[in-house]
Parts: sequence; C-alpha cells; structure tokens
Amino acid sequence: MKYDDVAWHHGGDFPADVPPEAGATHIGAFLHWLIINDRIGDELREDSVDAIAAVRSGTMTGARFLMSELDGKLIDEDFDDEGNAFALAYYEGHGGGSPYIADYLATLDVTTAPDSFYRVPDGSSTQEALSTVIGARYAEWVDAGRPAVLE
Repeated sequence: MKYDDVAWHHGGDFPADVPPEAGATHIGAFLHWLIINDRIGDELREDSVDAIAAVRSGTMTGARFLMSELDGKLIDEDFDDEGNAFALAYYEGHGGGSPYIADYLATLDVTTAPDSFYRVPDGSSTQEALSTVIGARYAEWVDAGRPAVLE
C-alpha cells in the first residue's frame, strides 16, 4: 500500500516558487518519527543503514531520507507491523480525513492559504514539534487498544 507520494502533491495548489521536494516535508516528518522510534521494516533497516543513522543523529531530515532512500514514496513495505498499523490508523485515517494531516496543520499553524502547506520548512524544529504530537498520538492509539482508525 502506498500511503503518500511526493509526486501526488505537484500541480494544483503546489506553489511554482518552491522546489518539488517541499512536497516531502509532511511525509518526511512522519517518516522521521517512525525511524527514530524503530518502526521500520527489516529490508529498509538493511538497505539504508547509513541514512537511518543520519536521521537518528539529526544530520538528515525525514524528508531528505524519503527523497534519497524511498524515491519520494511512503509505502507499507518500509515499516514493521506496528508501524503499518499506526500509519493506517493515523496517517491514512478514513473517509479522506487524516488525523495526522489535521495535527500537522494545527501544530505548525499552517494558514488556510492553499499553498501554505508546502511552505513549511524542512528542518529539526518542524520534526521536533511534530515528533511530540506524533508520540502523544501513538500513546493514545496504544492506550485505546490500537484501533483501526484514530479520530
């Protein structure tokens, strides 16, 4: 299953004055949390040893990892069972509503301007702010018995 793809974000509201990689910031922040919390699959762990170490040390963002190691695609094969179950419940959500995206918008105070979503800087402050929120949502999900969808 493909959760997200940078290519899905180009066109439409995507601003012409930002690089295509700006479509990776929101995906990469979630990926960063999964890497830091060791919710990645064995194949990714084996294939991307140096890049994983770079994310964990803070010298590579999740968005840069996404682009360099995963061709801009967030897919189920890259996570362990727990990571996938959480991604389905939180990142994917249901009925077109992603609890993760709602948290992303609220946490980073993204305005309602259509292209502001893609103007969030890719960096440690963005990742740290979201890591706190994602960690809390993960704990909530676990405490709720790992439901299929997080509201």
